[in-house]
Amino acid sequence: MTTMYDVPADALIEALAEDLEGRLEAPEWIEFTKTGANRELPPEQDNFWAIRAGSLLRKVADNGPVGVDRLSTEYGGSKKGSTRYRVAKAHSASGSKKVIRTILQQLEDEGLIQTQKGQGRNITDEGRSLLDNTADQVMEDLDRPELERYA
Repeated sequence: MTTMYDVPADALIEALAEDLEGRLEAPEWIEFTKTGANRELPPEQDNFWAIRAGSLLRKVADNGPVGVDRLSTEYGGSKKGSTRYRVAKAHSASGSKKVIRTILQQLEDEGLIQTQKGQGRNITDEGRSLLDNTADQVMEDLDRPELERYA
């Protein structure tokens, strides 16, 4: 059986986004909200919510149990120092916890992740099954002649 570790992450996230697009609904405020303090504009992708949900589902499965704070650190980035004198070093900035928390709550309502008291969120059997089935479909779609030798 193909697992999420056997396929490229970007291909898996895109396939998960297609599946989750019909299941999750993006809130109205997402078109005005930045995804972190280090960003200047809101996301421009039409299916940003589904892509971020697929990415979060994969990260929870890979690193779980994991909390919102640790995930916001992973989705953060570099915030430039002072632009007036250009002498300050760059600092790290966290990603938007509101976006991450809202998506995790929606994934929890769908039964794909669950909250463990005092530990964070972990993937459920249904979520693992979705990841593995999607990874299997991605593996079939990939054109990899080097893998045919081992089959």
